[in-house]
Amino acid sequence: MKKFILGILAITALAGATMLSAQASAPAQASAPAAAALPALTADQIVSKYVDAVGGKDAISKIKTLSTDATLQVMGNEAPSKTVVVDGVGLKSESEFNGMKIISVYTDKGGWMQNPMAGAADPTPMPDEQYNSGKEGIYVGGPLYNYAAKGGTVALVSTDDKGYTIKLTTKDKTEFTFVIDGKTFMINNMTMTAQMQGQAVTLSTSYSDYRKTDAGFMVPYGIAMDFGGQFQIGMTVNKVELNKTVDPAIFVMPKAGA
Repeated sequence: MKKFILGILAITALAGATMLSAQASAPAQASAPAAAALPALTADQIVSKYVDAVGGKDAISKIKTLSTDATLQVMGNEAPSKTVVVDGVGLKSESEFNGMKIISVYTDKGGWMQNPMAGAADPTPMPDEQYNSGKEGIYVGGPLYNYAAKGGTVALVSTDDKGYTIKLTTKDKTEFTFVIDGKTFMINNMTMTAQMQGQAVTLSTSYSDYRKTDAGFMVPYGIAMDFGGQFQIGMTVNKVELNKTVDPAIFVMPKAGA
């Protein structure tokens, strides 16, 4: 399973992280007074406040492409990774591990991958389960942004003195659970179920070191992923570029041996 994870880790993270902004709450002191109850909000109101907190619809709508260079931390080793997103069109991630290049591509029509570590030296179509788990990554705004227009629904799961937990169900019935800070309305954590070699694995992603781009759009530079408590991967973003010219041909699956 670890080889499979290496092939999809960058995309799995960025599928939910491109527009996710988190701010962890400080631990409460023993002598601190009880926190005031949070206002009662609907799931849609919470999402709206989140979108405003991370830059607003105007800032998000101006971003047509997003490119990142990152370093992955895997089992004590580091690996370079690059990801390119053309909003609503496609996402391509390339990671290099032990001299082998691992590629994952999602588009609005399907996906493909190339993972020599798993014995797939040639590009192959992506299984539907994997594609559905990561295809939200083609949208710069992430899964919550414009969720209704994409055929999704949201529901409030719970509220406590620190924040709100909401569930997003996409058009194809993929579910994401978000924990949103009650003061900042930034996302602290995202949980989803990913299919890996026919097995359902819970992926929990936390975000840190958020930085505002020139467009007023928040991007996480620190990402930590936990695969069902069995495997952990870290990602440190080194560089973010917005609205670079990108040839859509990079999303086309090449022929075997090309």
